[in-house]
Amino acid sequence: MSNVSLTTLLAILGGLVLIAVVAHGAWTARKAGPKRALPPQEEPHFDLAPTASAEAGEAGDGAIDPLEVTLPAVARPPRRPSSRVDALIDAIATITVEAPVSGELALQHQPGSRRAGTKPFQIEGLNAQTGDWELPAPGLRYSEFQAGVKMANRSGSLNEIEYSEFVQKVQAFADGIGGYVQFPDMLDVVARARELDQFAASHDAQLALLLRAKAAAWTPGFVQQAAGRHGFVAGALPGRLVMPAAEEGAPPVLTLQFDAQAALAEDPEALSLRELTLALDVPQTPAEAEPFALWQEAARALARDLEAEVCDDRGQVLGLHAFASIDVELKKLYLALAERDLAAGSPAARRLFS
Repeated sequence: MSNVSLTTLLAILGGLVLIAVVAHGAWTARKAGPKRALPPQEEPHFDLAPTASAEAGEAGDGAIDPLEVTLPAVARPPRRPSSRVDALIDAIATITVEAPVSGELALQHQPGSRRAGTKPFQIEGLNAQTGDWELPAPGLRYSEFQAGVKMANRSGSLNEIEYSEFVQKVQAFADGIGGYVQFPDMLDVVARARELDQFAASHDAQLALLLRAKAAAWTPGFVQQAAGRHGFVAGALPGRLVMPAAEEGAPPVLTLQFDAQAALAEDPEALSLRELTLALDVPQTPAEAEPFALWQEAARALARDLEAEVCDDRGQVLGLHAFASIDVELKKLYLALAERDLAAGSPAARRLFS
């Protein structure tokens, strides 16, 4: 009985020794072999990136295991609003692309005309580096595109035919750059366009008065000289003088016009003028600039220097009471535009009332 027990004991001891040897060999082989991910139940509850010195000690050659280096996330630039496309007055189509598109490719597939009937539209790219919406340019890359067509202007509201032309041109652009385009529903766009057009038509104001010679007529040169003393300069069109805005690139505050044929004549000084038009485009200039006061003052100053009468478009002489009544109505107009987020002189108002 004791011999059997000793034999059994020795057998058990031998088995334990064998198991220990096998386990030690497996542990040694695992330590010497490549690192492996921990099974899910053994994942630690903390996330500390190993230092370079620790990695060097374990790898044995001083190299950092690239699989265990955590790379910082690349932050996308903040997206800034566009100054050319505005949901208040534009129907906007979005164009997504799988990878950033070069400015060269975008320019290559731009439509030949960025107009749909009488409505202009823009195709902009989201600059992948700056986050700015901008017109595509060479040497840059764009991660997204959008196209906006104006829903209304002084030519009327966007109609079904114009919207279909817009869709056709933008779809061709999207196909060319390998993008996917989403358009707003046509019936919804046309309905919004009509409502916007009705609002704009009832809140548009272009004030114009006549300066009519009392006695002697004027030559174009005499008019330009007199107007120049009150801040007017030559405009881009013949027979047009403008009072520039203080803001660079903004529309002129006032315009003074006379017969363009007289300005284009071979000898303009041989011709005579008896009537000028002084105009103020109200939605184009901020109320803070007090354009109405400038319009009124310019009319009086020019009338004095040119010896002219100030008349309405029917030729009736305007008195102080008439100017006061116009001023009251203009204040109401400025308030209504601002409540619609189309304050006079804002980029959206300037685009809508054009």
